[in-house]
Amino acid sequence: MRIGILQCGQSPAQLKDSLGDYPDMFVRLLGGRGFDFDIWHVEGMEFPDDITAADGWLLTGSRHGAYEDHAFIPPLEDFIRRTYAGGVPMVGICFGHQIIAQALGGTVVKHSDGWAVGTQDYDFGGQQVQLNAWHQDQVVTLPQGAKVAGRNAFCENAALIYDDRAFTVQAHPEFKDEFVQGLMDTRAKGVVPLELLAQAASRMGQASGSTLLADRIEAFFKQPRALSRPDAQGAA
Repeated sequence: MRIGILQCGQSPAQLKDSLGDYPDMFVRLLGGRGFDFDIWHVEGMEFPDDITAADGWLLTGSRHGAYEDHAFIPPLEDFIRRTYAGGVPMVGICFGHQIIAQALGGTVVKHSDGWAVGTQDYDFGGQQVQLNAWHQDQVVTLPQGAKVAGRNAFCENAALIYDDRAFTVQAHPEFKDEFVQGLMDTRAKGVVPLELLAQAASRMGQASGSTLLADRIEAFFKQPRALSRPDAQGAA
């Protein structure tokens, strides 16, 4: 199965050589599961020619806000809507989670309660999962058809499922602890409160849910789907 990675942001320059860029992290996370990967740097205005250029799409994180004025956001939202109508499965992580919700009619805001940084505890349908996170923005209004698949007290809409069309997660199963530490060293100064950084440092090594999320992403992509949808006309 061929997965198209839509790269919506970039790893800090200081971390790329040693820890990789965002697509590298997803290739590692989902390696050995029967997937092949192609990458489009949509933040740099590189888009697929057609929604069927891959069997499924994975939208990465980004330092940008989904609600901000960037050239790549309107065509990305259009691609998301056409992909959704065409029934090609999408997975969104952090910014990917947010931009899919926004493109389909939801609302994303800079959350008044501040940041989630480092290991966070989530409830996925009664299953407790620990994942690394790095975000202030949140989905606060769900699009039609979206259902909550994971949450915690800080982030009510931490994972969403849109029947068999999209599965999105606010946290970062692809982030290893050393990358979170790298973000703390390169992007957090003067932005993230010191007490949150200290809390994140104290929980290093506890984000044990990456394999579980990789299992869920694999299962979502590989589940049987109808060959065509009644709303797919003109989606290509």
